[in-house]
Amino acid sequence: MRHNKAINHLGRKSGHRKAMLANMATSLIMHKRIQTTVAKAKALKMYVEPLITKSKEDTTHSRRTVFSYLKNKEAVKELFGVIAPKIADRPGGYTRVLHTGFRLGDGSDMALIELVDFNEAALASAKKETKKSTRRSRAKKAEAAPAAEPAEAPAEEPKAE
Repeated sequence: MRHNKAINHLGRKSGHRKAMLANMATSLIMHKRIQTTVAKAKALKMYVEPLITKSKEDTTHSRRTVFSYLKNKEAVKELFGVIAPKIADRPGGYTRVLHTGFRLGDGSDMALIELVDFNEAALASAKKETKKSTRRSRAKKAEAAPAAEPAEAPAEEPKAE
């Protein structure tokens, strides 16, 4: 039975696990998406989401707390300067884990973990969906206005033989 065993130890001692998660969190913050195994991605999600929540409040204390986990000054700057303003209104769920298949070498289940607000393809499709209008009267008036202008036909050039 797994009672009270919430942390996946990932087959490592605690020092190695903490260092690995700190390095992975730094890479995720700097590159906005990384590819890893599913187990490590889930462990990283539990590790990095409280840090992102902490970064919403830009105080010296919260910066020092996050730095004690990440141990990388550039990652802390990126987190508080770029990521925190973009996720300020999001109430959680800052990362997304996408399963990508199996690794060729050992058949391990692989995943892509990314920051939700930094996926350009998903954001572009969401913007396209929001531009749809259900009011037909406006659409007809907008289409009729450009059609009223006279269009000039381009003059045909004689072919040189």
